[in-house]
Amino acid sequence: MIYWIATGLLCFLFLSGAMIYIFSYSRAKGFFINLGFPTWIIYPLATLKTLGAIGILIKKSIFLKELAYAGFLFDAILALVAHIMVNDGEHAPVIISIALVTISWIYNRKVFGHYKQKVSLKE
Repeated sequence: MIYWIATGLLCFLFLSGAMIYIFSYSRAKGFFINLGFPTWIIYPLATLKTLGAIGILIKKSIFLKELAYAGFLFDAILALVAHIMVNDGEHAPVIISIALVTISWIYNRKVFGHYKQKVSLKE
């Protein structure tokens, strides 16, 4: 239950961010300029956030799922650092996204169990 709640909220958070980037470009452009990021990255980032959420939800490839978790974590950490550097007070949603990525990733390993390593004593 914890996995699905955290994963659902995580995917909602990143998909809603992607939708803002796509459907409210001028607003997103203002955010990126304020944070000191180039605006050309808005559409590629929206695409990657959408693909990452899909990759986590469909569970077709363990590698792609891990890649999506890593991408979400890197995106959130860089956003946190940017918000702290410009001191705009908008870092709370980023901290929540880092917590959701962490919780979802940990419980993904617990729920689906295909990450357990088998240790052989005959090496």
